[in-house]
Amino acid sequence: MAKENKISMEHGAGGQQMQSLIGSTILKNLTLTCAGTVGLDALDDGASITLRKDDCGGFQSDKIELVMTTDSHVVKPIFFPGGDIGRVSVCGAINDLSVMGAKPLALSCGMIIPEGFDITELDKIVCSMNAVLEEVGVPIITGDTKTVEGTALDSIMINIAGVGICDEPVRDSGLSPGDVIIVSGYIADHGMALLTKREGFEFNSDLVSDVAPVWKMVEPALSVRTKDGKKAISAMKDPTRGGIADSLNEMAQKSKVGVKIEEEKIPIREAVQTSCEMLGLDPLEIANEGKVVMGVHPDYAEQVLKILKQHPYGKDAAIIGKVDNEKPGKVILVSALGSTRYVDVPTGDPIPRVC
Repeated sequence: MAKENKISMEHGAGGQQMQSLIGSTILKNLTLTCAGTVGLDALDDGASITLRKDDCGGFQSDKIELVMTTDSHVVKPIFFPGGDIGRVSVCGAINDLSVMGAKPLALSCGMIIPEGFDITELDKIVCSMNAVLEEVGVPIITGDTKTVEGTALDSIMINIAGVGICDEPVRDSGLSPGDVIIVSGYIADHGMALLTKREGFEFNSDLVSDVAPVWKMVEPALSVRTKDGKKAISAMKDPTRGGIADSLNEMAQKSKVGVKIEEEKIPIREAVQTSCEMLGLDPLEIANEGKVVMGVHPDYAEQVLKILKQHPYGKDAAIIGKVDNEKPGKVILVSALGSTRYVDVPTGDPIPRVC
């Protein structure tokens, strides 16, 4: 491919080449770039966010909290069944805000790109990011681009930071005995789709990542309140690296409660289950990029479940367990035969570079 279609060191040097790349590849492919007076298209040293009364509508408190998150993405391969590094990076930030009960307002984007990277691939990545931004209605308002020598990095790296607002954050430490555990759909799709692509396994070529932004699914469920005005959702997590095993253990430990889940009720695709068995992997430990695991007050669990199921990303949501006081800080799996085992915190990453 012609040299002009590749990233050079000059593309990150702050001069004409860099301005051309930003204009022709990044700004050209982004339709949402402003959340206030100064946006990305101004190419200033920062950006502003205007908070309107409409942004704070629906909150049941006079106090508004600003929630911020950041995450860096080193996905390999950068294109995989169902998505790419651009889609997963934007979804990651939006989902981190969402599970804290925060309405996403704006994102920033930092890219580190190796010399020689294909600019047509960068085009695809930015277009993929933009598709998520348009779906959720959240802009990227500021960013940064750096280039490094080709020997210093094997592929593009993307950092996304996000800002959102809420009246009261949903904590991952809010579980109480009696709460019901809900997962919003099939687990382990992302990690297994990426692994089979990366390693060239052919036994389940139909595996597709679940990577998706969950805010539009979560938002209506957050409006469910108990009789005393509290959110019916007591705790939430985005079960990425380490899967639901890591998320549930973290929730149980921080909340000082026990969690008991039923194997038969956990939604796992047959293709994922088969692949995990062949590779000696536990699907509970495999990453997801479009799922939510939550604790819900028992009196409102069916109502929340019904709301989740009304959204395409939550149509396979299921109640998979309950919270108790039997083994504080522990997660127990009950098999179809009634036997039990501890679901341990993963000791390592069974599938590295999935997000």
